[in-house]
Amino acid sequence: MEPWRTAISDSDDAHVWIRGHDLASLMTGATFADVVFLLHAGRLPTSAERRVMDAILISIADHGPGAPSAMAARTVASGNRQAPEAAVAAGILAIGDAHAGAGFGCMTLIVDGLGRVQREGISIDAAAKQIVDEAVAAGRRLPGFGHRTHSRDPRTLILFDLAEKSGLAGDGVRFIGALESAIAARIKPLPANVDCAFAGVLHDLGFPPLMAKLIFMIGRVAGLTAQVTEEYTREKPMRIKMPVVYDGSPPVEPGEPTGR
Repeated sequence: MEPWRTAISDSDDAHVWIRGHDLASLMTGATFADVVFLLHAGRLPTSAERRVMDAILISIADHGPGAPSAMAARTVASGNRQAPEAAVAAGILAIGDAHAGAGFGCMTLIVDGLGRVQREGISIDAAAKQIVDEAVAAGRRLPGFGHRTHSRDPRTLILFDLAEKSGLAGDGVRFIGALESAIAARIKPLPANVDCAFAGVLHDLGFPPLMAKLIFMIGRVAGLTAQVTEEYTREKPMRIKMPVVYDGSPPVEPGEPTGR
């Protein structure tokens, strides 16, 4: 049987290594954001990259019990009082294309747009306009723009400001700005939300689109564990009962024909 191969970690009787770095040294001299970056990029971040990665993880840690992932976790916790792992897993399983998928979609748009810039020799603004025009023609929503709670997502401003001031903002962040302008001109003002913001920053850090969804899961688990803990400690079991309105067929009386 062929052995499994990994370039991520190894261990022996006295050591654990992550990407070649001794875990004991990381425990005393690194941050969690450092290790997240190391695990996925294969190297330790610079101090500026660490600060931005930390800010991304903080920005997505929690957004209230009404978010689908938190609601799913608390619903399971309401009925399962002995398995917090099941409740947290339910929250993770609620993450998908509509909830937390905008970052992945936005990074895909960035890759598409910057690919057009390179292939066609057009400007970033022109590529952004093409993408917005195509989305409008197809009746397709552009991921990562607008927010149901925030008219302008405060987390976006901070992430972009950190990236700019640290010298890490590149074509990914610039393309988000171009998309925002093109959307405002063609549709209406829809500012980039946090998913779009960390998508642009992650692209400029050299990560592929998949990282947008992965980083959301890493950051959001911290919030899910808190939501589950609060459900256990503050609420009664089985307290979550969603109102249901039945609008199907009326009851069939006994003996009444149900069809021909």
